[in-house]
Amino acid sequence: MRQNIIIKQLYYVKKNHDMLKRILYILIITISVVSCRSSKVTDANTNLGMSAKKVIKNHYNNAFNKETITAKLKVKYIGKSNLPGVTASLRVKKDETIWISLSKFGFPVGKALITPNRVTYYEKINRTYFDGDFSLLSNWLGTELDFEKIQNLLLGQAILNLKDEKYLIDLQKDKYQLTPKKEYGLFSILFLINPDNFKINSQEISQKEENKTLIIDYNNYTKVDDEVFPKEIYITASDAKNTSTIDVNYKSVVFNSPVSFPFKIPKHYKRIVLD
Repeated sequence: MRQNIIIKQLYYVKKNHDMLKRILYILIITISVVSCRSSKVTDANTNLGMSAKKVIKNHYNNAFNKETITAKLKVKYIGKSNLPGVTASLRVKKDETIWISLSKFGFPVGKALITPNRVTYYEKINRTYFDGDFSLLSNWLGTELDFEKIQNLLLGQAILNLKDEKYLIDLQKDKYQLTPKKEYGLFSILFLINPDNFKINSQEISQKEENKTLIIDYNNYTKVDDEVFPKEIYITASDAKNTSTIDVNYKSVVFNSPVSFPFKIPKHYKRIVLD
């Protein structure tokens, strides 16, 4: 009886292995499409009592300030096919390494290792792996990626460098709303910042010509060891045909504990080459 249950569970994982890979892809795409560059300019005061420049300064003054993260996550994917209840272990050494291990029904199904110069992962169902630098992924996605953007996504920080742009400020739903003063023909960008802790509540990036919209919402923050940290991250990626969402829930998090990053691509796995 137990054997039959395990066989059914493994079949379910195999049936949905593409969804596991799409979780990684959507995270990367979410980060990558906002990588447009702008010229460096200064900011101006607004008439709302706090200038955009001051809000941005407070955002960075309240940035994450621990050396390591060890966390347990629950990840739920909804798209063309659903993949509820994936468990993930996350380890981060700030500015150096991000390590993620995915499992389903207690079975390990994939692992990823991200450093400032490299992205590597493998998945056990189809016995495939990917090993490449960010330029390879950037060419595949048609835009520029870097390690910092992935890290900021996980920490509740702005993905774009807010100091490199001139922003208009407004109040929206009791949050500071920042929008670039300079309009882009291809992109539309919006940030909502919480006035209590100056963390990101929402980041929205629209790619107009391709009818793509990416929204990253941080619905809940918690305080751990005097650090304000996101409890939930909700990502929506949509285009003209499809909408996919990833719901990330931090179940536990520990800072500044020793971390290791065990990672070895198994033998006889087939390498994935991205066109």
